Amino acid sequence: MKKVHQLTSLVMAMFYASLFSLFTIVVSCLLRFAFFKSKSAANINLPPGRRGWPVIGETVEFVTAGWKGHPEKFIVDRMKKFSHHVFRTSLMLEDAAVFCGPEGNKFLFSNENKLVRFWLPASARKILPFTQYCGDDIAKMVRYHLKPETIRQYVPIIDMVAQKHFETRWEGKDQILTHETTKNFTFLVACKIFFSIDEPEWVNNLSGPFKRLAPGLFSIPINLPGTPFRRAINARTFIGKELTAIVKQRKIDLANGKASPTQDILSLLLGDDYGKYMADTAIADLIIGLMIGGYDSTSSTCTFIVNYLAELPEIYEKVYKEQTEIAKSKTSKELLNWDDISKMKYSWNVVSEVLRLVPPTQGTFREAICNFTFRQYSIPKGWKLYWSTNSTHKNPNFFLEPEKFDPSRFDSQALVPYTYVPFGGGCHLCPGKEFARVELLVFIHHLVRKFKLKKIFSKEDIIFDLLQPKLAKGLPIHLYPHKL
Repeated sequence: MKKVHQLTSLVMAMFYASLFSLFTIVVSCLLRFAFFKSKSAANINLPPGRRGWPVIGETVEFVTAGWKGHPEKFIVDRMKKFSHHVFRTSLMLEDAAVFCGPEGNKFLFSNENKLVRFWLPASARKILPFTQYCGDDIAKMVRYHLKPETIRQYVPIIDMVAQKHFETRWEGKDQILTHETTKNFTFLVACKIFFSIDEPEWVNNLSGPFKRLAPGLFSIPINLPGTPFRRAINARTFIGKELTAIVKQRKIDLANGKASPTQDILSLLLGDDYGKYMADTAIADLIIGLMIGGYDSTSSTCTFIVNYLAELPEIYEKVYKEQTEIAKSKTSKELLNWDDISKMKYSWNVVSEVLRLVPPTQGTFREAICNFTFRQYSIPKGWKLYWSTNSTHKNPNFFLEPEKFDPSRFDSQALVPYTYVPFGGGCHLCPGKEFARVELLVFIHHLVRKFKLKKIFSKEDIIFDLLQPKLAKGLPIHLYPHKL
């Protein structure tokens, strides 16, 4: 009995000792955390804001605001509550600061690779490996080969693709589903201009995987069967093999004189002093990235061009008049050229207004590569930084009656610098800006020359996600061919 009592006493002593040790550890941790927090708060003046829920932060509010058709609400509400210049939040499982207004845009665009660098979530980095080594040299190479002097030679080719597209996908139809149809157009153009392929079977074989690629870029990076991330990984693997084979064959054709050094973007990249030393898989990865920007976001803009032209007959008539004058100056079989594109001034104003109201991207991320201050607020190294078109594009301080569709605002009005940023800015200004301009204007030329338009649904919700804006029903539209 005595031994049992001694054993019980020993167990109780050990229990209380363990409990005391645990209490000591917890208290120590709490004191350390409180000390660290107070020390940090004393030394670091973080931007005002809130982190939201544990782990997920405010990501749900950020994304669902776009799904509800008002992505600007997330930004504007916090600008009003916290700061019109920069506020703190937590997005994509990361501490983040949202930079607002022209001052914020200018700061981020002007400090690329000095204070900040381009950043993508883990899912996008794993799906698009080239983003991890796509440095200044490659960016400069791509921008050089997509400059206006290069793109002008492709205007007749884009025109031929557009003519064939409208003949096969629009003519003879009473109505079309605009979004799906415009994706076909921009994908055809991208395949032709980037690597000179227009065989329907090959294009169809590649278009499906590309459609599965984009949804995975900003998904949860869980590599399990059936997830958007797994589907995107598989699609990227398939596309990579296909494009790597094209790159290998093009090198052979260039060496044997069977391909032209200037026939498409692929030949230009392979002939570049920097591109010559890139691996075949790296060139293929780069082309994949260009393809995503070159067809997916552009198809979205094409869709909204159709939407506004169908909705606003007075705008349509002005575009029709301009495009008719250009058509009258040419023979029936003469292709569009660079001079024709330069005459499409009102049509480009219309495109610019579409890009203001529904920009192809809502914004992009940067990462702080060192500690710095902005507006007297401290931004710690490693924080993710987000700039948004929604802090300026619909701001009445910069655009009068911002919800009104008014192409004339681009006639002669001197826009406040860094307020109109549909293509981003700085080192990461969209390199395909000029390519997109030509493609969109050629599309408009054939659209209004062939059809009048009427929306099937007078009102259709706009859904904004992290990749591109969409119309909820895909914009089904009635087509009324012009009488000859």
